[in-house]
Amino acid sequence: MLQLPSVSGFGSFDRARRLARRWWVLFASVSAVLVLAALFGAEAFGRRSALDAIESQGRTDASLKVALLNAVLERPRALPLLLAEDQQVLDGLSAKDGDALEILNRKLERLVTETQAAVLYVIGPNGIAVSSSNWREPISFVGNDYTFRDYFRRAMQDGTAEHFAMGSVSKRPGLYISRRVGSAAEPLGVVVVKLEFDRLESDWRDTHRPVYVTDDRGVVLITSIPSWRFMMNRPVPEADLAAIRSSLQFGDASLTTLPIMRPRPIDAEASLVSVVLPGSGEGDYLRLATPVPTTPWHLEYLVPTDAPVAASVREMRLLSLAVLLPILSVAAFLLWRRQAAAAKIAEEQAMREELERRVIARTDDLSRARDRLQAEISDHRETEGRLQIVQQELVQANRLAILGQVAAGVAHEINQPVATIRAYADNARIFLERKQTAPVDENLEAIASLTERIGAITDELKAFARKGRVAPEPVDLRGAIEGAAVLLKSRFAGQLEALNIRQTPPGLYVLGNRIRLEQILINLFQNALEALDGRADAKVDVSVTETEDEVAIEVADNGPGISPTILKSLFTPFNTSKERGLGLGLVISKDIVADYGGRIDVTSDESGTCFTVHLRKARV
Repeated sequence: MLQLPSVSGFGSFDRARRLARRWWVLFASVSAVLVLAALFGAEAFGRRSALDAIESQGRTDASLKVALLNAVLERPRALPLLLAEDQQVLDGLSAKDGDALEILNRKLERLVTETQAAVLYVIGPNGIAVSSSNWREPISFVGNDYTFRDYFRRAMQDGTAEHFAMGSVSKRPGLYISRRVGSAAEPLGVVVVKLEFDRLESDWRDTHRPVYVTDDRGVVLITSIPSWRFMMNRPVPEADLAAIRSSLQFGDASLTTLPIMRPRPIDAEASLVSVVLPGSGEGDYLRLATPVPTTPWHLEYLVPTDAPVAASVREMRLLSLAVLLPILSVAAFLLWRRQAAAAKIAEEQAMREELERRVIARTDDLSRARDRLQAEISDHRETEGRLQIVQQELVQANRLAILGQVAAGVAHEINQPVATIRAYADNARIFLERKQTAPVDENLEAIASLTERIGAITDELKAFARKGRVAPEPVDLRGAIEGAAVLLKSRFAGQLEALNIRQTPPGLYVLGNRIRLEQILINLFQNALEALDGRADAKVDVSVTETEDEVAIEVADNGPGISPTILKSLFTPFNTSKERGLGLGLVISKDIVADYGGRIDVTSDESGTCFTVHLRKARV
């Protein structure tokens, strides 16, 4: 607090007035400096707070976009793998007449309609396409030479390849996923599926925020802004550009640099940039870069910062003025009071000390009130920040749950019955060649049963989408264990010797659902067998124990065990140690068991891992 010098007696009123003017000038100067400092600090704090909030929300949005892109990529990747072993594909590649090729054309045409892929085609070992899903169209791929395509050469050499390029016939960009048919020594040809991203790009455009995906060279492959396609996100030497153009991977694209200028890094994956968007002027954006799993790509997401930063700065300035102006008003009032006291001292020397005591007491009260007010404001800000963090975590958890239901239903339910149907069909063909009809009838009955199983699985997935649950019913535990083992025969041929299923007591029933219980067992058996892949002493023990009210199923392997880091969050979505795994199998299994009043326990060390499924016993 400013202390005015004492003025004794009633002598010098002119001197008191000059001192008062000096103090008011000093007060005005200090107030101006405080206001400017407060405005500058509020601007810096508001800008930083806005950028932090934008970055946090942007990272969440970018992660969701990467998850959606990864889901779109995963869908068609199984088609070349399945078709490379398909008998009709083998017949078409070795056919001497047109009947086998016409059958193959019609099959590829149906698969494209059912899988929503852009096009499916089969290329002979000489690089000439022999069959295609668009064989009826004017731009049919049949008869075209694809020896110059990188995905053909790499598939013939390495067995499989993925290559993003501009279509040489359709003139439409897309991702080509290819797989060799036959062995490396005697290749029969290559199966190719083309995936286009028109729907994904349309969804991105609806958000009105630029999103694009670049390859490892910085070329834009997928984008919400069509004019940015095949532009570069960084300058590239002319020699490298010439090599890219000569490969015809991107047609006649100019490969110019994106209109993104003046990057100011924030961290390794975020920076502030100036961007010129088509049809609008230059603006400031926060650029977030996120890698796309299972690909060498990166997704870059541009979030506008001008409006949020301006609003935050304006809010912080108003808040700082709302806090500072009352303080300055109080200070001005106190100064006026002190000046009045000084003037009165000149007239009434006897009242000077009393007036000073009251002013000091009043100042102390106001200072304490100001401190309390500032402490309350700080508490409110911290509480608001914590609430925002909790809200974001709840939104993210909800999105992960929805994504887990969709992805897990496809990945863990449909593949095993389809693979088993294929194995029965192959066996039936062999028996027909041997003129043995009885085993053929048995295989066809098994195929019909598995077809009904797939129908039940799809009904179950619809029930999952409606967020419902199947009512528990008595399930024969022995039959469920044997059914799960049968569904694994095709995938783990030659490895099921390691699966030691101990005798299950007959007539033992548990509460649940046959399909969902088999889903749990398949996931546990599959995880155990994959953990033992390549081990000469591989062993998986499956045993059943029962009590009066409960049945426990133990699946124990002698693998390397689960690392403590993964074990702590084993039942968390997307937590996995597998290169191509989604980390949803155990999460779904735990939810299924919980639906029927059970639980899953796990123990793991260097000698192996043991999962124990506890289920309620059914009275029949």
